[in-house]
Amino acid sequence: MLLAAVLLAGCGAKHEERPAKEAARPPIRVSIVELKQSGWPEFYEAVGTVRPRASGQVSARIMAYVREVRVRVGDRVKPGQVLVVLDAGDLQSRRRQADAARTEARTAASEADHGVASARAALELAEVTHGRMKNLHDKTSISNQEMDEATARLEMARSSFNMAEARRRTMDAKIALAGEEVAGAEVQVGYSTVTASFAGLVTEKAVEPGNLAVPGTPLMTIEREDGFRLEATVDEANLGAVRRGQKVLVAFDSIQTPLEGAVSEIAPAVDPGSRSFVAKIDLPRTANLRSGMFGRARFVVGERQLLAAPESAVAQRGQMHWVFVADGGLARGRIVTLGQKLRDTVEILSGLSPGEKIIAPLPAELADGARIEVRP
Repeated sequence: MLLAAVLLAGCGAKHEERPAKEAARPPIRVSIVELKQSGWPEFYEAVGTVRPRASGQVSARIMAYVREVRVRVGDRVKPGQVLVVLDAGDLQSRRRQADAARTEARTAASEADHGVASARAALELAEVTHGRMKNLHDKTSISNQEMDEATARLEMARSSFNMAEARRRTMDAKIALAGEEVAGAEVQVGYSTVTASFAGLVTEKAVEPGNLAVPGTPLMTIEREDGFRLEATVDEANLGAVRRGQKVLVAFDSIQTPLEGAVSEIAPAVDPGSRSFVAKIDLPRTANLRSGMFGRARFVVGERQLLAAPESAVAQRGQMHWVFVADGGLARGRIVTLGQKLRDTVEILSGLSPGEKIIAPLPAELADGARIEVRP
């Protein structure tokens, strides 16, 4: 009995000492928030995959062996940047042959020009001679035989001139054809250098030096650098809840804060197999966003009344969540059960009632039973 009395006396002394210490500390200045019922949006969650808004597969236009690959997966490319170089030895040989044929045609055209000039001179001489002979024939100074011979020479000169001009026109056609062959050969040689048509990120590469590039077979895939979108699969029952331009919160496991996107496209048809349709949600630029990531889109389908508190008012200790209620100048800890989270607000399922005043944000030194002073 004597020992119990001593222990009780000691406990009583400790209980009297604690309030004395708390009373000796200055009150902690805090801000409070009065809990009220508020409208909370009801969500429908649809899962989806991140895709680039635009992407393109790069392929060769000619069949040739790959000589160089100048980019790797993960590289960023600019418009016109060389991606792949093909072996263009045969093409360059064809271009040289076409150029030689054009040079030959131009040389032949120069010779044809001389032929035309010679034929024109012969024709002019024949015309002058024919004119003189006609005057003499009219004066009966020459015979009909001589006049017929002069006329025949004029016709032969005229025919030779026409033939020379025809050969010159043929040379022009050959020069034009050779020029087209040279231009075509140069285009083919240009196809041996595969370039990027837009700025983007190389996400796939299916070619190595020594491979045979075939027209239509993708060499690599480039994603355009103008953002990503989430292609979410939505049940047909929620068709009326999705509309173009609608704001949507999208959550990712690898990104701490949900992103706010907007519905840009809605599939016009429902898949009869899955009874769902695809909604495409444009996402803001984010450093950690990658194509192929898994995301959850939350569409607002209604509203319900509930009790919500600022996230800054909640402290976590192990698996439990706490808030502090302002009670007569003292901070009283209260265990709460949380529900959904919306931006910087959390749903309170249990532990608090409307009208109670909680401390937010929580000072680091705040503890249960601490004296507080509410800021005006």
